[in-house]
Amino acid sequence: MRGMGNMQGMMKKMQKMQKEMMEAQEALNAQQFEGSAGGGVVKVIINGQREILEVNLDESVVDPEDIEMLQDLIVVATNDALKKVEETTNSTMGKFTQGLNLPF
Repeated sequence: MRGMGNMQGMMKKMQKMQKEMMEAQEALNAQQFEGSAGGGVVKVIINGQREILEVNLDESVVDPEDIEMLQDLIVVATNDALKKVEETTNSTMGKFTQGLNLPF
């Protein structure tokens, strides 16, 4: 009979942890992250679900003669924002999955 109490307690702890994980993931998904390149002339804003919300370009970076540079800057800014999402996700969700080797 005593083992059942331990099992119920463990189940309650798991349910609580699952609820906390879901709340943390929802908060991450709603958060916005900004990546930039070229000293801030290109900015990309994404959310925690890795969806691009905005791309902001300074007029000075728009040169019809050098489209490749602008494309490169957009890629760099996007990757910068994605890196910030990844780092924040790892630090936030890592406390729940520590040692479990689970995907987010």
